[in-house]
Amino acid sequence: MKWRDLLQTVGTEPLFNSGVLLTGRHDAADVRRQLSRWVRDGRLIQIRRGLYALAPPYARARPHPFLVANSARSASYVSLQSALAYHGLIPESVPVVTSVTTGRPGAQSNPLAELVYKHVKPAWFHGYRQIEIVSGQHAFVATPEKALLDLIYLVPSADTSEYLNELRLHNLDQLDDRLLLETCRTSRSPKLLRAAEIVLDIRKRQTEGA
Repeated sequence: MKWRDLLQTVGTEPLFNSGVLLTGRHDAADVRRQLSRWVRDGRLIQIRRGLYALAPPYARARPHPFLVANSARSASYVSLQSALAYHGLIPESVPVVTSVTTGRPGAQSNPLAELVYKHVKPAWFHGYRQIEIVSGQHAFVATPEKALLDLIYLVPSADTSEYLNELRLHNLDQLDDRLLLETCRTSRSPKLLRAAEIVLDIRKRQTEGA
């Protein structure tokens, strides 16, 4: 396989799987050798085994970090501070993309994104939806309510007024009270319920002070 053949095949894709190259007249062993060579040469970025992105200046569409996070680890969705910032609930931009997964926790770094994965039990793996984050690119992202509850669920002592005030939460009017409290009750977690009540109190005070 030649470089121009690769560009013709996947040039418009933000990410591509090597499987699309292993059909037709191309020799599989040759394709794998070439992919490895192009990664070493800096023309390709390897996200995980079999998954690649074109490196600048060859990439026509830069993959969004949320897409990279989803693609690098199956059974995951973006959550915690990353999703809170995306939904506008915290003021800071977050350089590391944090996701929730039912698999092993861990971290991964590549030229496209810094990724962290937090483990949860399968019963807690819900409350996310697929969003078009940029034109033509979709990723699984926690709802505002679940992103907040994932943070509280995973961070020790996150159910205190001190911790929740330090987050500088805002735009809390977008939270669905019923969904927030129902998720807490379903989890049977006193910690989550305490935290949800503090959050709703913060929102009340912000509304009254507006």
